[in-house]
Parts: sequence; structure tokens; C-alpha cells
Amino acid sequence: MKMAMTNRANTKFDCIIMSTLDDLVPQNHLVRTLEDTIDWKFIYPLVKSLYSDVGRRSIDPVVLFKMIFINYTFGINSMRKTCEEIKVNMAYRWFLGIDIYEEVPNYSTWSKNYERRYKDSQVFDQIFNHIIRHGIDNGFIDATTVFGDGTHRKASANSRKATDKEVEIVAKTYEKELLDEINEDRIENGKKPFESLTKKEYINDEETGETVELKKTKHIKESTTDPECGLFHKGEKQKCFAYTHMTMCDKYGYVLFNKVAPGNMHDSAIFSEIYEELIHKYVNIKNVCLDAGFNTSPVCHQILSSGRTPFLPYKRPMTKKEFFKKYEYVYDENLDIYICPNEKDLHYVTTNREGYRVYKSSSKDCEGCPYLSKCTKSKKHEKVITRHVWEADKEESNHIRHTDEWKTIYPQRKQTIERVFADAKENHGMRFTRLRGLQKNQHESLIIFSCHNLKKLGLSKQRIGLI
Repeated sequence: MKMAMTNRANTKFDCIIMSTLDDLVPQNHLVRTLEDTIDWKFIYPLVKSLYSDVGRRSIDPVVLFKMIFINYTFGINSMRKTCEEIKVNMAYRWFLGIDIYEEVPNYSTWSKNYERRYKDSQVFDQIFNHIIRHGIDNGFIDATTVFGDGTHRKASANSRKATDKEVEIVAKTYEKELLDEINEDRIENGKKPFESLTKKEYINDEETGETVELKKTKHIKESTTDPECGLFHKGEKQKCFAYTHMTMCDKYGYVLFNKVAPGNMHDSAIFSEIYEELIHKYVNIKNVCLDAGFNTSPVCHQILSSGRTPFLPYKRPMTKKEFFKKYEYVYDENLDIYICPNEKDLHYVTTNREGYRVYKSSSKDCEGCPYLSKCTKSKKHEKVITRHVWEADKEESNHIRHTDEWKTIYPQRKQTIERVFADAKENHGMRFTRLRGLQKNQHESLIIFSCHNLKKLGLSKQRIGLI
């Protein structure tokens, strides 16, 4: 069948559209779902104290927050570009309640309001928590089992613009509990208790002449652009300054908790800091599912001692190649000794400040041992094995790995927390940040995951006909 070519060179652009804004927005557009999922008026009481009772009228705070939701829900990742999109996008105008002839707020309006009003407030946490409570109250969120992991987000900082800085080593959150456990163990074995987990050293102050305690420090690379981020390097990945997002979600993929930390902090250290806050916020948590990076004695002890069950995977031993693995040395709990593959005993020596009980073999037993080359390179022919004072909690966690419940729950990580990160990075602009500072990145992450949760809530409600 032949068809003649159409030429629209004379198309008119001055046509008049006789239609309402509501008619121009498709019924299945995502903005309709976002609008119907929650009552956006909940924002007014949250920000009322941040505004004056007198003076000229401000831009509606709901409009401002809806603008930032458009920004991250649709992955625009730039307020300037978001404002330009709102000008020409009828769906965005409908969502904000701005008619065709009304002026769109300037892109700098949000940043000025943030600096002057919202920066030091709790409004971002409150918005995030309101959406979570709405999901829990309507039965969409189940916090019985939580899935956690950390992901890195590239910071707005050049890795070559950095200085070497000496910083004081920060005490771990569980330091006091660990010290008590160590001292109890040392006293039982006739050892002198420690005053602290770090060996105290003293120096004379040249200015005052007084003797002062020397603080334990370490050297780090600090960005001159954003000093609050951290240098991240893992495996074959390129070194870069980044922020770590420690995130917890439920079995349906709703984000329940998020904490931003410098990129040079280990995931397990961040988890230890936020765990008490997490279980206080969600008291009905029964199971905590994490990856191999959290399979440490302190983390296992923290979860088990709180009455929850840790679901952790197998962690490969870090032993050198062609050497015996630690599990090949059998621990006898009754005799408190380790038995080597040659059936010789390693006896308790001491408990160190790191919380490890030290076991050593006899040099006489090891000197003529046929397995010496696979056991130790010690010049004294002594094999040393350490066992953490909370090692029993780690072993209990490893036993849980063989239960049917673990085999059902743990595989869900890939469709929960891993999928959350994939969605946030692919659709909501979480691959890198243009903001600098922990506080700003914490607020941004709360908005990103609020968008994530709100979208999930809306689509879930839509599927069952609630909206």
C-alpha cells in the first residue's frame, strides 16, 4: 500500500487549549500516586515554629518540600534543572498546585530556606518518620526482620586535594562493656585488671611543665574541599573521598533507618554506633540480617545480648595460603585450651587490651613437629592463637547459619537491601553527592529514602485499590 508523505512545515504554535490542568495530567502518572498516598498537610505543623507570625507571606512550605520530592523521585538531582522542568511540565505543576500562569519558585529559594530555616531543624527526620509510621499503621511495613548494609557514595571532593592529618582515635561505643569483660577475665586468671583499653602514656608539657596524658592518634588523609568525608578504598576500586550510608530496611524493601558517616569508617563500626538507636525506634525487631563484613564478635554479642537473632553468612578465614585455618585448631571449653592438628595443647597466657585471650604452644612441642611449616613462622617455634572474650557469641551466630529459618531469611538480602541501594543509585541520584558536610548529606539521604518509601507505599496502595 502506497502512502503519501506528510509535510507539517506550516504547523501553528499559537493554538489555544481549552482544558483544565487536571485534564492534562494522565490518570496513571506517578505524581497522582504521590499526591494520593499521604496528606501533605502534615508538613505545616512540623515547620510552623520556623516561620514568623508577622511579615510578608512566604512561599508555601509544602510546595518547597514537594519540589525537593520531585527532584529526587524523578532523579533530576539539580534544583536549578528541577525548576526549569516544573515550568514546562504540567504534571509537576499539578502536583505543586501551581497553575499555568503562576511563576515557579526560583531555584535558589530552596537553598535559602534550607540555610535560614531547615538546616538545624528536625524536619527531615520528621518527614521520613511520618512516612514510615503511615506505612506501619496501614500494614505495609513489617519490622520483625531487618536487613542492613552499608554503601559508599562519592563525595564532592577531589582525591588529589588532601592533606595528611593526625587525629585522635575515637573510643568505640562498646568500650566500657568490653573493658569490664576483659578485667573480669583477667581477674579470674590471676591477672591485674586494666584501667583502660589503651595503654596510657605521659609526657611533660613544655609550656606548663605539668605531666599530661598522651592521646592515641592516627594519620588520615583529609580532603581540603570537604573535611567531613573520608578516603574510601576497597579491593580493586579506585581511591576516592566518599560518605558511607548505613541503611536498614524491612523484608518488603522499605527503608527504616539511615545513618551517614565518613567513607573511611568500617560498616561494622557504624552499625555498633546506631544499633541501640535502631532497636529503641523499632522495639518489635526480632531478627537482624547482615552481610559478612558484620560477622565480628562485638556485633554478634551486641545483637544476641539485646535478645535478637543475628543472621550472618559464612566468613572465609583470613589465614595465609598453605597454613592451617583457625578452625583446624580445636577449642576445648572445659580445659580452656586449643588442640593443634598434631594433638598438642596451646595454653592460656593472658587477655590483651583488644579483648583477645592469647593461647601459646610449647616451643618443645613445636620444634620437631612435622606440621611446623604449615603452622607458624615464629623463630621461637611457638604457635599463638587468639580468642575474643565474646567469641562464643560469634560461634552461636555461626550455628544459627545452619537453621531452616536462616536458609529462608538470609537469601532475601539480594531482593531487599541490595535492591534498595540499586534503586536509590539508579533512580534517585545516590551515586554521588554535590553537597558537602555530614549534616547536609544526612538530610539529603533522608529525603532520598523518603521518596523511595513514598513511591513504594503509593504503588502498593494502587495495586490493592486503596487509591
